[in-house]
Amino acid sequence: MFGKKGLDTPIAIRRTALDLLARREHTYTELQRKLLQRGATSEQIGVELDRLQTDGLLSNERFCEAYVHARSQRGFGPQRLREELRQRGVSASMIETTFRDGSWDWQQLAQTTFQKRFPEGPARDAKERARQLRFMQYRGFADFQAD
Repeated sequence: MFGKKGLDTPIAIRRTALDLLARREHTYTELQRKLLQRGATSEQIGVELDRLQTDGLLSNERFCEAYVHARSQRGFGPQRLREELRQRGVSASMIETTFRDGSWDWQQLAQTTFQKRFPEGPARDAKERARQLRFMQYRGFADFQAD
């Protein structure tokens, strides 16, 4: 899409970053990676991303909240979301602050996710029950207990 010459000015870097932010929230680390892939230099990226943060257009906190909301609506639990956020460059303290705010009823979400995937309810045999629990662990509900 962009050649090495595509992002050689601060204005081009800022414009590209804003285009990416217009599509969805990004972390500082994600934008940095994407701009590097498009040919910008690390020094220029740092300056522009710092300006975007100062202007309130780039926020890891806002990304974290939006990400947890969107992914939890799709049935993903806290353990998986913590790991995904960490991989996207969100600090551990920010992740814990987001999860501490109490907006999510993880137990209810786990029940809903389980019922949607397994409408027949908890399995009677050990092999099938283990499969159900693996699914829930994969989704990020490590301490889920089917009733």
